[in-house]
Amino acid sequence: QVQLVESGGGLVQAGGSLRLSCAASGRTFSSYAMGWFRQAPGKEREFVAAINRSGAITYYADSVKGRFTISRDNAKNTVYLQMNSLKPEDTAVYYCAADYSPTISTKASYMDYWGKGTLVTVSS
Repeated sequence: QVQLVESGGGLVQAGGSLRLSCAASGRTFSSYAMGWFRQAPGKEREFVAAINRSGAITYYADSVKGRFTISRDNAKNTVYLQMNSLKPEDTAVYYCAADYSPTISTKASYMDYWGKGTLVTVSS
């Protein structure tokens, strides 16, 4: 079992940056591929970024590629999402998720555990 807690959300102006953190509990954190998803008001939850067990492989949605960076520190049981050049359309609740898999998952339905989310608001 894995419990996930996101933090780092807040209000920023367009063009600004935020760094989200996801703290995980459990003794097998390194066995999980991790991902970030987001959900804006009135829209479905969408994939943002994913990282494999070791952190050697990452994958991004086209909408954030070049602006966001996902990373992990298995020694700290923590996953990060560095968000730069933020746009108003990035406004959403951002969720951390874990998948017990040796590969990367980009589908929300494949994830085994979810955090409760952290709100990111980007003003124009």
